Amino acid sequence: MAITLYGIPNCDTVKKARTWLDQNGIPYSFHDFKKAGLSEDIVHAWLAHVQWDTLVNRKGTTWRALADERKASVIDAGSAVALMLESPSVIKRPVLVDGKSAHVGFSDALYRQVFATT
Repeated sequence: MAITLYGIPNCDTVKKARTWLDQNGIPYSFHDFKKAGLSEDIVHAWLAHVQWDTLVNRKGTTWRALADERKASVIDAGSAVALMLESPSVIKRPVLVDGKSAHVGFSDALYRQVFATT
């Protein structure tokens, strides 16, 4: 099963996820969406498994720096996708795609659950 971890390398949560995967011997490819970008197809694939309001990190500095009007305009999946493509840093990280599903964020418990069946 091909596993892809999406994020940015200097994010502490992404670093924790990568360390966990490495320590548990789980092969994966890393997609730096700041350097490699994101396509609309990738984001829509995530949305098949994760709600748009889970993907948009409303606690991060990128969200807080947005104008109030821009924040207020994010009201559905379409407007969220537009924002994520315009400013990928607003995406909650990391996004782990394991071939069956997409998972947002990192915790030891979540990754143990995800990889218990692999």
